[in-house]
Parts: sequence; structure tokens; C-alpha cells
Amino acid sequence: MVNHIQINKKEKTYYDQTPGVFTITATTQPKILVVDDEIMNIELLRAYLEEKYDVVSAMNGQEALDLIPEERPDVILLDVMMPDINGYQVCERLKAHPETQFIPVIMVTALSGRDDWITGIEAGADEFLTKPVNKMELLTRINSLLKLKRMHYDLLEERDKLNLQNKVRSVLTQIIPALFKNLPPEQKSIVIHQMIEMVVESILDNIDPETDITGQKNIGDICCHIINQLGADFHADHEKEGNTEFTIHGSVCPWGKEEAQMNPILCTLSRGIFARILDIYDQDLEVDVLETMGNGDEQCIFQLNKIDY
Repeated sequence: MVNHIQINKKEKTYYDQTPGVFTITATTQPKILVVDDEIMNIELLRAYLEEKYDVVSAMNGQEALDLIPEERPDVILLDVMMPDINGYQVCERLKAHPETQFIPVIMVTALSGRDDWITGIEAGADEFLTKPVNKMELLTRINSLLKLKRMHYDLLEERDKLNLQNKVRSVLTQIIPALFKNLPPEQKSIVIHQMIEMVVESILDNIDPETDITGQKNIGDICCHIINQLGADFHADHEKEGNTEFTIHGSVCPWGKEEAQMNPILCTLSRGIFARILDIYDQDLEVDVLETMGNGDEQCIFQLNKIDY
């Protein structure tokens, strides 16, 4: 589990998942770590950022890795081309460690080839900026990632305070309208993916796999059991017609029927939750949506179909 994570608002909150530990330390600005082996690049980014953020720097990958536990940055601007340990390797190490995996990393690179971007994505980078860096683009990307990070840790914080069902429903139904209103289109799919991961992780952390999951007869029942933890009423019918393996019917929406109709994107989360469960249990199936309450239907119907390669 992650210990002493920073949640950044006007004040920073250090949240420790050790039971009973919750402390608040006040400071004024989020902290940005700039990592680059060229001092001129560091100073340029510092000039762009220092009005709004607390800026710290490192001249190479190892120095950054040593500095992060002490400084606990909120966002990392990471140069790719550095000696000894390059930016991709630093990012991989951060994303592989539970205490740093949720720190947003922006890769700053002079490289623009498709393979370079794919390498960055595989390393776990959250965003990319191409040199020379545009100040407005830099500030916009950082602001979006800080909002996403706040949302993520707000959800974790709520998980320990509230009942799972009420927590997930209330947080998501309140966050989605405000967040999506000003979010750039290219960021929306990232947010949806993050939300799905957080919801599924929250549910699985709060159920006993040995008693709750292994007792289910099939993957359709597992999907229903997991989403029903959010207050839904779903059941699976086993079908063997064409490519269809299971049809999942829902008479009670996990988000609330009215909320789903106001924010149909919630139905996309439901589909994504089923798809994530299929991935976790290594099922060669895909999810098709037939009906949803968010679109005005009387019930939700999802089909689990064999993937037609």
C-alpha cells in the first residue's frame, strides 16, 4: 500500500494508509520536479513554473530517484535523453514502485518519432511535451494532471471514510460533470480509464476473493457480483447463441438511474468495469452494450461475446 502520499490543493495533505494515521501539513504551492542534464533547460522550465509552483530540480536520473522520497513532488518533468539512466528507465522505476506509481510524469523530449512515444507509454508516462517547450501548453498539462491526481486521492481518501457503495457513487457522480466540463477531449479517455481502475481496485480491496469470488459459477456471475457492490442489481443469463456467452441484465443502476441519465458517461464506466474484470480473469471475451438506463432504457443489458479474430 502507498504511504504518505501528497494530495495537492491550496494545502498539501499527506495521507498515510496505515490505520489511524492522517496528518495535514500546510504549504502554499504544488511541487514540480524538473529532471534534465542541461542546466539551461532546467532554468527555462523554472522560469515558466516558479510563479505558480514550488520547483526543485535534478541533473540526472539517479539524482532524481534519490531526491523523490525526500521532496515528494506532485508532478515530474522528465527529460528523456540523459546519461547512465535515461528518462524512460526512471519512469519505469517510478511506475513500478507503490509509493511513486501515481506521481504524474511528463516526458520532455526532443524526439518526436512514433516509436519514441510508444516507448514512453510503455514506461508509464502520463503526458508528453516536445522541446522547445511552449509555456502555455506546459502549464495546461500540469494543471490537468494535478486535477486528475487530486481526484484519484480524493477517491482513496473517501474509500476509508465512507461505505464503498455510497462513496464510489457520490464521488463519481459529483466529479464527472465538473471535471469533464473543462477537460480537453484528449484527456477524457485517460480519466475514464483511471476511474475504471480506481473503482475496480476499490471493490476488489473490499471483498474476500476466497468467499465472494470463488463461490461464483462463471465469469458472468463474477461481473455481476462485483458491480453489485456499488448498489446495482445485475444478474447473468448463460447463453450459447452465436458469439454470445452471457447476457447481463440490470434492473438497478449502480450509479442511480437519474444520475446516469444526466451523465451517460457513467454507463461507459459500467462497460469498462466489466471489460476490466474480463481482463483480470484472462477471459477472451468482449463487452457489447445493448441497453442502458442512462440512455433512457428501462434496464441495462450487456453481452459478453467471444472475440472474433
